[in-house]
Amino acid sequence: MRIIQIIILLSILIFANNDRPPIKHNFLKSKSTQKFISKMVKKYHFKRNYLVKVLSDAKLDRDTLSRYKGTYKVGTTNGPWIRYKAHVLDSLSLQKAKNFKKKYYKTLKRASQEYKVPLEYIVGFIAVESKFNEYTGDYRILDSLTTLAFYKNRMQKFFKSELKHFFLMCREEGFNPYTLQGSFAGAMGSVQQVPSVYRKYGMDYDKNGKKDPWSLKDNIGIIAKFMRNHGWRNGRLVAVRASYKGKRFKGLRVGHRRFYTLKTLKSHGVIPRDRFNESKASLLRLRDKNSDEVWLGAKNFKVLTRYNNATTYGMAIHKIAQFIKD
Repeated sequence: MRIIQIIILLSILIFANNDRPPIKHNFLKSKSTQKFISKMVKKYHFKRNYLVKVLSDAKLDRDTLSRYKGTYKVGTTNGPWIRYKAHVLDSLSLQKAKNFKKKYYKTLKRASQEYKVPLEYIVGFIAVESKFNEYTGDYRILDSLTTLAFYKNRMQKFFKSELKHFFLMCREEGFNPYTLQGSFAGAMGSVQQVPSVYRKYGMDYDKNGKKDPWSLKDNIGIIAKFMRNHGWRNGRLVAVRASYKGKRFKGLRVGHRRFYTLKTLKSHGVIPRDRFNESKASLLRLRDKNSDEVWLGAKNFKVLTRYNNATTYGMAIHKIAQFIKD
């Protein structure tokens, strides 16, 4: 799941701004494309004419490609803390989270009880990913995935696999491959799932007879299941604010993947402001304009980052959850 952690990105809410529209391109002349078609025909029994027809309509998305060429650059696929604060932790967005909790409380409570996860964190996920379906992406998924599958980039192998899952998903669910829209990475719906993740976690949680990536009720179930499957421990800590000297934190490496003993943290002047009852903690830093916020992350915090591999992402969900908690 690690590569999926990287690609299930912050919602289009912040970054969907396609400055350069896709352009016509003949992907079919590529040997890699022809090899892909042959594999889909042989292994998954697609009609060759169908694949040729669909892929001949795909366009080259230069904006999408630019985000994945070369090495990773901060801000290209995930934003700094300042942008999260401005777009998903502003007063209007937080009020929308409260309204969503109230409106969908019955479904949220059912998912919370069924999967043993706090309903506030389910709300936090959907808030960050799409602001409750306000921003679900305006990139044509066919263009994004075809471009990234057949043009050299640092995650080309992953995207070629996602293009495979895209065709399988469209066949299984009856989706129109020409019209589906989502993120620059091919993620779609209320919680921005790439095709492989949708095929694994998509569900008909509202029991209306169909799985719908844009159904808020379906996605309440999806997020609850995702959290549970990735080790959420109900009733345990998520994160605790910490104190330190100065305005900018230095001295230890930060990040949700690295854990320190509380003794080590204390020796570097990092003191939890509330009780932290786990033996080890990750050191989380949020860089604001003039200072840093420092938090101690528990094992549950890491679960939040399994959907998007970024400390800022997890902390945005945590703060929303804390804000709407009764």
